[in-house]
Amino acid sequence: MSNCLYITATEAQSGKSAIALGIMEMLHRRIGRVGFFRPIVNETNDNEQDNDINLISSYFNLDIPYEKMYGFTMAEVLELAANGKEGEIIDGILSKYNDLKQYCDFILVEGTDFAETTAAVEFNVNTAIINNLGCPALVVANAFENTVEEVMQSINITTDSLLERGCRIVGTIVNRTGKGVGKNVIRRLKDTKRFKEQLLYFIPDDEILGKPTVKEVALNLNAKILCGRDQLNRHVRSFTVAAMHLRHFLPRIKPGTLIITPGDRADIIIASLAVVASNTMDNISGIVLTGGLKPENPIMKLIKGFALMVPIICVKDDTFHTAASVQKIHAKLTADNERKIYRALGIFDRNVNVIKLGDKVVTTKATIITPKMFEFKLLQKARSNKKHIVLPEGEEERILKASEILLRRDVVDITLLGNRKHILENIFVLGLRLENVSIIEPAESEYLAGFVDTYYELRKHKGITKENAYDTMCDVSYFGTMMVRKGLADGMVSGSVHSTAATIKPAFEIIKTKPGFSIVSSSFFMCLKDKVLVYGDCAINPDPNAAQLAEIAISSALTAKTFGVEPLVAMLSYSTGESGKGADVDKVREATKIAKEKAQTEFPGLKIEGPIQYDAAVDAAVAKTKLPKSDVAGKATVFIFPDLNTGNNTYKAVQRSAGAIAVGPVLQGLNHPVNDLSRGCLVTDIVNTVAITAIQAQME
Repeated sequence: MSNCLYITATEAQSGKSAIALGIMEMLHRRIGRVGFFRPIVNETNDNEQDNDINLISSYFNLDIPYEKMYGFTMAEVLELAANGKEGEIIDGILSKYNDLKQYCDFILVEGTDFAETTAAVEFNVNTAIINNLGCPALVVANAFENTVEEVMQSINITTDSLLERGCRIVGTIVNRTGKGVGKNVIRRLKDTKRFKEQLLYFIPDDEILGKPTVKEVALNLNAKILCGRDQLNRHVRSFTVAAMHLRHFLPRIKPGTLIITPGDRADIIIASLAVVASNTMDNISGIVLTGGLKPENPIMKLIKGFALMVPIICVKDDTFHTAASVQKIHAKLTADNERKIYRALGIFDRNVNVIKLGDKVVTTKATIITPKMFEFKLLQKARSNKKHIVLPEGEEERILKASEILLRRDVVDITLLGNRKHILENIFVLGLRLENVSIIEPAESEYLAGFVDTYYELRKHKGITKENAYDTMCDVSYFGTMMVRKGLADGMVSGSVHSTAATIKPAFEIIKTKPGFSIVSSSFFMCLKDKVLVYGDCAINPDPNAAQLAEIAISSALTAKTFGVEPLVAMLSYSTGESGKGADVDKVREATKIAKEKAQTEFPGLKIEGPIQYDAAVDAAVAKTKLPKSDVAGKATVFIFPDLNTGNNTYKAVQRSAGAIAVGPVLQGLNHPVNDLSRGCLVTDIVNTVAITAIQAQME
């Protein structure tokens, strides 16, 4: 089941707020707690809130603070982009979205408004957000005053761009169609292959919904309301500038006309009010007085004496500029105009099969997993049951920066090891906020004596003396590992300045392997553009035998499942199926057999295929030729390499050539979690590895 939907438009003024209103009502009919979120809003000043958030929140009584329902203002986005901080845009939006997600069963996301000056930026942001939120998309196309060809062109461009970026589209709604346009567009879309699986609807243009109210005119013109405040929801169907004699002015009046006239034209004002009182003239929507001029007192007294009143507003601009401004006003659905809301909902229900669309929305789940999604899921899962992680390299700048992020996001509790004075100095120089972080200097610790005794008992059969044990336990890596063994920490992460051996050797000696595991192995999470794969073993075992390779396969599948990747295991070789011969392929064939036997008791239902070549494991077309009956071929998610040489080179080749983010290595098979960092790791890598270590601790 999907738990979100993203509404995106083909261009500005597509009427997606009306569509969002209809979709929201549809969702409320079938889902308990529905939230509303806008990644980017176009607030023009500090006091103005987003109209669509207010509309949805007010009408559906959402008990959610306004600031939780959007990510950034457009001004903030443009400033971040100008400073080269595009990554912070997506990070911030995902963070706000995931905060909201905790309180909702489903979130409707409404995309950006496509302002003329930022349309290109907005499209890229929209597609990135769709993929990173994992939302299927609903496209709203603007057909107002457009021909069939123009509408088709905008739909095709938007659809092709979304599909190219891996977005999943549930349907397209062609909005505000003219006579004959809607049916023709839908017919042509149905005849196009890429729209076959989409739901397609069109909604005819409605004059009332497309016209602003007098209140909207007043707000846009920053006008002062003189009279008729309770009539501001009258719809402005047209406007006329009244600067001529009455005999020429009166014939220009049509139903819903807004009269624009200088404030000193008492004759026009009185004539307009007479029109309102007349049974033979069409009613007007209101009067705009220009030039900052107000009627004199006798005229105002006369105006207030009319039983039938229309809104009269006053603006500072002259008549010409006022008329030009009115012409540019775009109608909005606002929270205080219930008549317009009910009308919009009625039109939506008449033209959209809400039952069919609702079924499609809640059953369509985006299959994409982006690196950002994966990282946020790691942090969320780690935060759900907070663990204590020890970081032996407490004096390292990257470790300190990562610690600040982890503590501020409340992901884990942290202990830093190292020289206390140096750590505090580095924190101060870097300007970090780590006031309450735990710091232990091993040589000065109250735990040291006990750790020495334990290590001596563990290793005395290897000839270790008490003096050797003391020296060893003053080493930060050994001290941190012993903290994990003693339960003073739930896991350890090291390796940013130490070698892999310096991190793993203490774990072999002190923590040891789990019952039933003969070796420690590793996995990498390979975060590609649209999915996450698991590679094992690419860091520890140079040339595992068949039994060890089988164990690596089971361990890697368990790791994948722990972190939300459905395990479909491919045992890789240079040959697929029964076609190849030789010692190397025979080893993989034997390992596959052993892994399948182990899976029956250790991982029931696990799908394993091997030997299999990489192309047959990932490419459905190749799989259809080489292994047509396989449950794994063409869709594998866990890849087991026959040796370290192959695995290490492959993961680095994919990382560099495909632009993948490699998270790991994640160590498997230890009694308690210890993980190794690359010495070239980034702060983000440290954050992710600490989160992974915490989740491994949770699983214990």
